[in-house]
Amino acid sequence: MENRELADRVAQLLGEPGPLGIVQAGDPVLRQKTASYDGQLGDDVLRQLIGRMRETMEKTHNAVGLAAPQVGLPLRLAVLATPEALTARLVESGREPVPFTVLINPSYEPAGGPQTMSFEGCLSVSGWQAAVARPDRITLTREDETGRRLVEEHAGLGARIVQHETDHLDGVLYLDRAELRSLSTAEQVVKRWGPAGLAATAEQLGFRLP
Repeated sequence: MENRELADRVAQLLGEPGPLGIVQAGDPVLRQKTASYDGQLGDDVLRQLIGRMRETMEKTHNAVGLAAPQVGLPLRLAVLATPEALTARLVESGREPVPFTVLINPSYEPAGGPQTMSFEGCLSVSGWQAAVARPDRITLTREDETGRRLVEEHAGLGARIVQHETDHLDGVLYLDRAELRSLSTAEQVVKRWGPAGLAATAEQLGFRLP
């Protein structure tokens, strides 16, 4: 997408009221490697786009992240955060919630330690979840909305969300990395596999844990 075409598409999105529409699997934009952000939109438009992506994420049930390709833009930009209800549960269980974070031109590398497996879903694969093994600790390199370059360590849920959203920017869906024998409707995951635990899920559905 040329810069002028990108700017026109962003202007169109920002001119539409309410949460942005979510692109579903099968749209080629989800399979493209995105263009690095190098100021194509200007600071004010970038802030507006980030704000609308945040609004869309926060108004979508259980969403923890949103990447630009999911709203039709092949741009290396994503936002993430744990929603209020999940944040409360994480704090109660002694785990770290994920604050609102902007990923611009992100990349990550495993930072040692084991892989862990957990069910993931995606706004662009509506209604389904599958178990994905990922490094539990990563080193993230990113820029924020002010253009600062940051190098950070992330672990646990935060590391998983960063990897999921950064993968979107490389044209990768979580299903590409998933154990497909675990593929389940979101309802099954909540009612059956969540209470059962991942070890029982793996045994009953016939896949191996890392």
